[in-house]
Amino acid sequence: MKSDCIIDKIKNKDLRVIADKVARGIPVSEADALSMLGTNDILELGLIAHAVRTRLHGDIAYYEVNMNLNYTNVCELRCPLCAFSRSEGDAGAFTLSLDEIEGKVRQADFFGIDEVHIVGGLNPKLKIEHFEEMLRRIKSVNPDIFIVAFTAVEYDYFAGINNLSLEEVFVRMKNAGLGALPGGGAEIFSPKLREMIAPRKISGKRWLEVMRIAHSLGLKTNATLLYNHLETPEDIVDHLSQIRSLQEETGGFKTFVPLPYHDTHTDIRAKRPQTTGFGDVRLFAASRIFLHNVPHLKSLWMYLGDKMAQLLLSFGVDDLGGTYHYEKVVHSAGATTSDAGSESHLRRLIEFSGLKAVRAAANYEMRYRQ
Repeated sequence: MKSDCIIDKIKNKDLRVIADKVARGIPVSEADALSMLGTNDILELGLIAHAVRTRLHGDIAYYEVNMNLNYTNVCELRCPLCAFSRSEGDAGAFTLSLDEIEGKVRQADFFGIDEVHIVGGLNPKLKIEHFEEMLRRIKSVNPDIFIVAFTAVEYDYFAGINNLSLEEVFVRMKNAGLGALPGGGAEIFSPKLREMIAPRKISGKRWLEVMRIAHSLGLKTNATLLYNHLETPEDIVDHLSQIRSLQEETGGFKTFVPLPYHDTHTDIRAKRPQTTGFGDVRLFAASRIFLHNVPHLKSLWMYLGDKMAQLLLSFGVDDLGGTYHYEKVVHSAGATTSDAGSESHLRRLIEFSGLKAVRAAANYEMRYRQ
């Protein structure tokens, strides 16, 4: 990236300093991140973020044709931030049988999915063999389906309840068909905030430890950030910094996914009923610039709405997310988007942004390009 190619377009003094660092390949500082999260010059910030995503991905933007598999909402944690979880015996509590799971995957395979994305609650009745068989059955439907399964929180629970090491759990899941890990459960790393929004969930430190072990075994993962609840800009920067530090060590994070908090039916009221457009743009653009060592930045249209997700393709994002048939978690918390998207719509959002739409699974192997 030529220095004058971007810096000459930036008038804001603080952003010029950041643009110069980016042009010279120097990681920006935490102070720079705070400055970006507070700037009103979002168009100039966007120029820098877009330059970073262009350097990494050219004119390509990715999307996925996939399904969500939420196998149970029975969960021991019952986090205040969560509208999805139930206790055993509650109205609306469910646990899908292996036959039901296989049936859902067969139906989705008929639609032509490339990927299954699996997350659920911490249900003590489900042991490690259940999850191994779940993955094997998915692969029996179609061995080419890429499986993104279980959060760091779930893996920590699997290890504990089955008296296994995390290494053993990961090896067994890989042998059963696991391809990669989603980034859920990261929420916000601040111990003070975690005590308020998810007091029984593993700590941010433990989340990072689980991911470190996954990376050491060759598993690529996402990382997430939950925002627009009780956090401050300083909390966000701390979260980003810890992800960047682990990435320097392992190189195992493939995608960063900021998730706006939806508070309907939860016990935690957000500072604002909805995120603001400026807030979303600043966060995504700052993330793209700060996380120079994480290849992909995803804007999930199901969380943000398709128009905002599309706009963010010009502010550092290179991945619009997937079709996500059968999604339940964010819709339990009041998301008003559809619970499934169409491939044609996702392609149209990307192409109308002036980019080339590339269909890929979570490993970013290209499946289809037009």
